[in-house]
Amino acid sequence: FDPPSKRERIEVKPPITRFIRRAVTRVFGVWSRISTQVVRQWDWYPRVEPYVGYGTGDYSRLICRTVYAPRHAQSGELIRGIRGMLAIPAPRTHVQASIDDMPLNTVQIGVSEVYDKVDRTRDLGSEYAISDSAGYLDLVAEHRLVPGIRSEEHRVSYSVANRKPVSANLYTIPASAKVGIISDVDDTIMITQAPVPWKAAYNLLFLDPKKKASVPGMSVLFTRIADLFPGAPFFYLSTSPWNVESSIRNFITDHGFPEGPLLLRDLDPRPKTFVPTGPQHKLEFAEQLMADFPDMKFILVGDDGQKDPTTYATIARRYPGRVLAIVIRELSPRESTGLASVTGLTSTQPTPVTDVPVFTGTTGSNILKTMLPYLKTVLR
Repeated sequence: FDPPSKRERIEVKPPITRFIRRAVTRVFGVWSRISTQVVRQWDWYPRVEPYVGYGTGDYSRLICRTVYAPRHAQSGELIRGIRGMLAIPAPRTHVQASIDDMPLNTVQIGVSEVYDKVDRTRDLGSEYAISDSAGYLDLVAEHRLVPGIRSEEHRVSYSVANRKPVSANLYTIPASAKVGIISDVDDTIMITQAPVPWKAAYNLLFLDPKKKASVPGMSVLFTRIADLFPGAPFFYLSTSPWNVESSIRNFITDHGFPEGPLLLRDLDPRPKTFVPTGPQHKLEFAEQLMADFPDMKFILVGDDGQKDPTTYATIARRYPGRVLAIVIRELSPRESTGLASVTGLTSTQPTPVTDVPVFTGTTGSNILKTMLPYLKTVLR
């Protein structure tokens, strides 16, 4: 669960970087051990936080996390980000999984932040799987399911000792789906003002989840895309941490965006990889999606507040013919003004240079006006 990519291996980093990363990792390990001892004295015990899964008719990718919680605490509660960030992981917890009430006895253990091809030589016949040192469980489950992307089609359930089973949606993508959408979250569909660190921190940690604001017109844009491509899956690929998954999931539902799997980031420092960078996280999950759905072409949606333009241009270059279009939502001056403006630098990125059509705009409505004619030509 801690495989370093070539660029992220700690031994290739400068000495000061290696020292800081190892120090932070050790501090996190000490905090984890102390906090575990404390909550056990409070009679807390492991529960499962289930995350939305996705897959094909033949296999599914399932992710969940085991954390310590009081006896009557409920999984998936809508809470402020600060509470989610302070979750106490329950490492190496035995978890039983089932899909539509059918137990999974053969699973493949996935590897955090690295794409895992389905490899039947790694199948493990067992009644349970075991979460990693940070409480995460990444599974590839082999099965036969009727495809369906509606939330009521399939459910994946998890259970641990002394807790009732908990469940999450499982989106089974049909082979007939030829177009998929990969979308960022922060400042693409949800206003967080990521280029302004203190505002981004407040919005992530302390803002009431029910008061999070949607980027104007983006839900309309997504709904129109869903109408044009019936059955197209929406993947929300974000650098936000898994700790705030319930907040983002409820936001998507409350603001009328098409439902779909969330592919978020583990912020717990690892001994070898530390914390994956935003571009690394997005590139590796994009690789996974490209391989999971080899006949599917993708529309990539992001914003110019961080590194989406260059990341998406890289994806288009690595996978020629697989990207239908790139959508970059342009941040307003109010959203992007921060430390960069004081130093005379820009806090946004330029439009990506690529052969793939790129559509830009400050709102979903502006983007839709220029993008709609192109999407209609794709349907012909």
